[in-house]
Amino acid sequence: MTNQTITIRAESETVEKISAIAKAMDRSRNWVIEDALKQYVEQQAWFIEGIQQAKTSLASEKGIPHEEVMVEISELIDERIKAHENDK
Repeated sequence: MTNQTITIRAESETVEKISAIAKAMDRSRNWVIEDALKQYVEQQAWFIEGIQQAKTSLASEKGIPHEEVMVEISELIDERIKAHENDK
């Protein structure tokens, strides 16, 4: 895998924190930034994939519409409230 150079602008406070982390880990700031960026990108890719799977599932009518879920949840909550009131 080849490396590419990118440039970013960051707040001074963020850069100071990156520098402190790099020093504590005996690593370069570049290493800390790349590691953080990799983790962020992986997490976002996972999240987006999950959203795409959910959209595909709903489009193929494998999911439960939001409105139905909310009705069921409301009914369950009402049942719990009534049961709790009867326990008093």
